[in-house]
Formats: sequence, structure tokens, C-alpha cells
Amino acid sequence: MHRTELRVAGSRIELVQGDITAQPDLDAVVNAANAELQPGGGVAGAIHRAAGRRLAAACRPLAPIAPGEVVATDAFRLPNRRVLHALGPVYGRDEPAAELLAACYRGALDLAAREGLDSVGFPAISTGVFGYPATAAAEVALTTVHQALVGGVGVRLVRFVLFSADDLDVHARALATLPDG
Repeated sequence: MHRTELRVAGSRIELVQGDITAQPDLDAVVNAANAELQPGGGVAGAIHRAAGRRLAAACRPLAPIAPGEVVATDAFRLPNRRVLHALGPVYGRDEPAAELLAACYRGALDLAAREGLDSVGFPAISTGVFGYPATAAAEVALTTVHQALVGGVGVRLVRFVLFSADDLDVHARALATLPDG
């Protein structure tokens, strides 16, 4: 079994398999959004269904967003205070893909800190229909989050809420490469 938790600079990174719409102990969850911030498949569809119709209405004036960009809305019927909408890169089209993906994680943490949010839940951004290879995406995600926490971003808990056991395993392998502290 791989490590599924890491303490970093007074904060914690957790990995869990589960449903990102059912994380009542988190201040915010991150939506793997599309450019128009509207309901779709995957994470975006699940978040919009759980939050209700008011989420799409709240998103409309914020769209479109560019790859790497993050915006925030209320969470409506979700058990969280906020939803942070991040547009990850489409692999093989949006370049530089790794930098754009890192910008999603960094931007979400920066936005969370500015809004006084202590805990954030992330999905595996860009790994679904956007085609980013899971191992490479996990390495970018966890390295970026680790660096942000070491840099003092101010979020105390970052939880990766992963849909499948395979996703959890890939993220656990990437987490195992990071130093404690």
C-alpha cells in the first residue's frame, strides 16, 4: 500500500478515492471545468448536478475562461462554501500543457487563500476527456501543491478526491516521491 497522506509545512495533503461532491468537511472543491463553465460530463457534470441550476447561472458571467485560469462561485447545494472552477489543458492541444496544468492547481490554492478557505478538494484535472496522461498529471499536480504549501500558501488541507482505485494508486506513487516536512 502506498502512502496516502503527507504533512507539508504545517499543512496536509490527503489522497482518497471517492465522490468530490460529497466532501462536507472541505471549504471548497475544485471543478475540472470546461471553458464555458457549464455542465458537462465527468467532474463538471457531477458538480453541476449536485450544486443545482443556480451554479450554471452563477458561472455564466464568468465565462469563458482560458486554460490554466481559475474562478470561484458559491457552492449552492454542495456541502462546501465555494466551488473553484479550473480549466485544465487539453493534452496535445493546449501548450505548454504541464505549465497550464500547474497553473490550475497553483491558481486554485492562491484563490482559496485569498478567500480565507482552509481546505480544498481537487479532482484529477485534465485526465478525463481532456486526455492528459494520468501519471504525468499526478506528478504535476502533487509537485505543484507541495511547492505551494512549502511556499506558505496558507491552505491547511489539500485533498485529492479520486474517482477510481487506479487514479488513487497513480497519485499515491507520485506522492511517495515528495519529501515530508
